[in-house]
Amino acid sequence: MATTKIRSNLYLDKELKEKAKEIFKEYGLSLSDGINMLLHRVVKNKEFIIPKELDIEPIDENDLDYKLVEKTRGEETISLEEFMKI
Repeated sequence: MATTKIRSNLYLDKELKEKAKEIFKEYGLSLSDGINMLLHRVVKNKEFIIPKELDIEPIDENDLDYKLVEKTRGEETISLEEFMKI
């Protein structure tokens, strides 16, 4: 069965991307192959397991930073007036 590929734009940490690219290359994989493998694992397991060493905090939808990010998603800038409404 053929897989349909699409182009996606992702914002990645530049240094992290380059390091991952080199590791995948050692296994004969492209960055795209590596990311697709991760996505396959997430879909297969129906979960994303975060390694304990990452120490990521759960999202708090009431957090001002979270509200600001959600309000400005997709926009380059917002006015001070809009910011003050958050």
